[in-house]
This record gives sequence, structure tokens and C-alpha cells, in this order.
Amino acid sequence: MPSINNFLKGFQDGLPGMKDYQHASRLYIDDNFKLMPKQKFLFHVVFNTDETLFVDGFNANERYQLNMLVKQCELPKYNLSYEEKTQYNKKMYAGTRIAYEPVNITFHDDHADTVNAFWKKYYEYNIADSIGMNNDLTISNTKDDYYNFGDARQTTKFGMDTPRQRQKPYLKGIEIFVLHKKRFTSMTLVNPVIGSFSHDNLDQADGQGIMNNTMQILYETVIYKSGIINKNNVPGFATINYDNSPSPLTVLGGGTNSIFGPGGVVDGVGSVIRNVQSGNILGAILGASNTYNNAKKIKKSAVKEELKGIAKDGILEVGKQAGSITNPVAQFSVGAAAIVGASALASARGTADNNNQANNTVITNSTTDTVNFLGADESFNLVSNDANVRDEIAAAIYFRDIGSRKGLTIAQSNLEYEASADNIKNVYTSKAITDVRKLVTEGFIKIERQTQDVEIATEKATI
Repeated sequence: MPSINNFLKGFQDGLPGMKDYQHASRLYIDDNFKLMPKQKFLFHVVFNTDETLFVDGFNANERYQLNMLVKQCELPKYNLSYEEKTQYNKKMYAGTRIAYEPVNITFHDDHADTVNAFWKKYYEYNIADSIGMNNDLTISNTKDDYYNFGDARQTTKFGMDTPRQRQKPYLKGIEIFVLHKKRFTSMTLVNPVIGSFSHDNLDQADGQGIMNNTMQILYETVIYKSGIINKNNVPGFATINYDNSPSPLTVLGGGTNSIFGPGGVVDGVGSVIRNVQSGNILGAILGASNTYNNAKKIKKSAVKEELKGIAKDGILEVGKQAGSITNPVAQFSVGAAAIVGASALASARGTADNNNQANNTVITNSTTDTVNFLGADESFNLVSNDANVRDEIAAAIYFRDIGSRKGLTIAQSNLEYEASADNIKNVYTSKAITDVRKLVTEGFIKIERQTQDVEIATEKATI
């Protein structure tokens, strides 16, 4: 049962009021975005036409292009009719009919006249008005000989009185594919006919408008299907006029200088393994090369920032309890990659990260290496101007003051620091500026001159 404490918790946490901030996450993100709403712009429409009825029918590519010129498409609508029946004051409803509401489809009016050519074929195949016909069904140059006498009349077919009995429809079916997460939900309009067709309006004052063609489709029923998107299940999809070059965010497209992101090192290793298993040796070689080159470009500071971002997105909830949990990273199920990443964070700071051994270590001061590392004044200038380095120094001071005393590793201490309140972070951010000279002189902090990576000496943390 809700209580007043639950209501006030929103104000206690500094939120504007009571809210269930996990609702959207649990509903739309859980189970690999299973309940996420579909997006309107992801669709594909296929017009199944019988081009054998014409000598100059559309070729395969022209039919695919007609499908891709659909700008907007309505999905089927149904209207069910019921009659109310009453027996001894008990009401029930008996279904009498179902009405399939028309579907409107809007096309781009393209420069190649692909859509207009489709309409011309349908129009001339079903309507005789646009052409004159002789009694032997050949096309006549005479449009209308209505006033000719008797047998002199040659044109005898008008309107929908077509010159021959049509045994086959030109438009056999329309398939509408709603695309989502590499899958489709299709709705096939059975025995469709064009109920209306309209060209756009012309306007010299409209300098930015683009022309459309709109048709209304009537149909007899609908067939539903679903499946995985590929060229066999979705005709014409990704066949022509598509950019098939790999995305720069993927491994084959060059990849990215990240660890866990798309096209990153972890993704690259997985891609290479999948290509080898599938026999794509060329793809495996290219993926391995790109992954290797990207891995060489990664800086330690970038690794720390990426792992810090992971901590902020999920591990923070565990980090808030780091004082009572032995290994917060292991308790948070983000996969082996995150655990490896947490280890990388500790090693990236250049530490042995063993506090039990550090407590027995005898400390000897050494001369500061200003060739490979920044001096005290240089470190002060860098920390004063670089927020990322300043945050790393602040986390290091927190480890010295709090984390090491609680027996935490550097990774655990960093998680606890990231989960701490803003006022605590502000204190350590200020100390990073005021104490950095002393910390560098004492040897607790080292900032590499070339990479500006921060290293801490764990053996000096408890001094």
C-alpha cells in the first residue's frame, strides 16, 4: 500500500514531486525493448501487378521503385455492424456484417513519371474512355465518331465498357509492411481496386511545395503475416537505390574509438568471431584490422570516462551500497564486459590495487620524474582548466580519504564516489585544485605528460 513516506520520498531526493521515474524504463526498455512503440516512418509497401498484360510492362527495378515512392500509407480499418436482440429482457448483439474502410496511399510525383505510368496502365486497362477502339479491338486514331451514320461508326466502347472481358486484374494485391527491430508485420489487401485517384494542385506561389499523387484503395479482405525482414519475405526491400556501404559506426565501416559502444573494441572482437564462424574470411580480416587500429588509438582517459558513464547509467545504484557490498561490480549483472571494464579502470590508473599489501609497504619518497610526468605547477594548471582531469583527481582524493580506509579497491571507491551526493563531490573537486601540487610533490598523483592520464600510488593512500 502507498504511504505518505513514499509520497515525500520524491521531495527528499530533490525531485520536483512524486513520480515513478522507472515506469518508462521498465515498460519500454526491459526485455530488449519488447514493448517499445513502433515508429511510423519505418514501412514498405509492395504493389503486386501483372505486367504480362502489357507489351511494355514495368521491369523488376521499376516495380521496386514504385514501391519505394510511397510517401504515406494508411493501414486497414474495420467497421463491424451488430444488431441488438432482446429475449426476456436479456440483451445480446448479433453480428451482421463487416465493412472494410478504404485505405488512402500517397505517392511522390517523381520526375521519371513512375507513379503516373502505373496509373496510366491501370486506367487504360480498365477504362476505355482514353482510347478509341475499332470493332476488331485495335486502337483507332479516332477518339469519337458518335455523329457518324450507321456502320460508319468505328468507336463503340466507352467508360467501363472495356473492349474485352477482363479475365485477369492488373492490380493483384497490395502488401503493407510495418518494420520494427529487424522484423515485420504485414497486412495484405486482397483483390484491391482503385476507388479514386487524384493528382496534386499546381501553384506558382508555392516555391517549396512538392507534388503528390493520392489514390484510394478498396479491398475485399485483409491477410496478416509476420516474420524476419529479408529480401525473400519483403520483396524489393534493400534491393536497389539503397546505400549498402557499411556504416562508420560498425566495425566494417571503420569502427569507433570506444570499448563497449557500437563499432567499439568489444563489438569488433565479436564481429570477427561471427565472420570466422560464418566463413566470411574477408570480413573477419577487415574487422580485425579496424578493431586493432581503433584499439591503438584509445587513451586511458577515454577508457575511464566510458566506464564512468557505464557506472552512472546503472552501477550507481549498487555503488550507493558499496560500503556493505564486497564487490558492487560483480553484484550488478551487466555482463562480463563490464567486469573486465572495471578491472581496466583499476589498471588504467596504474595501481596494484591491493590495500592489504599496501598497509605493509614501507614508503620511500622518490624524486619527481618531470620528463614523463607533469610537475606540480603544470598539474595545477591542467586541473584548473580540464574538468575531466579534475574529476579524476577528486576521485583519487576520495579514495585516499574514504575508500582506502573502508577497504575498497580503486574501482569500488570510484563507484561509491560517483554515487555520492553533489555536495560531497563539490568538496573533493575543490580539494583537487587546492591539493594537487602537494599530491604531485608527495608522489601520490602522477599525470603523464603525453597522454595526461592520471596515476595514483595506492601504497601512499593511507599515509
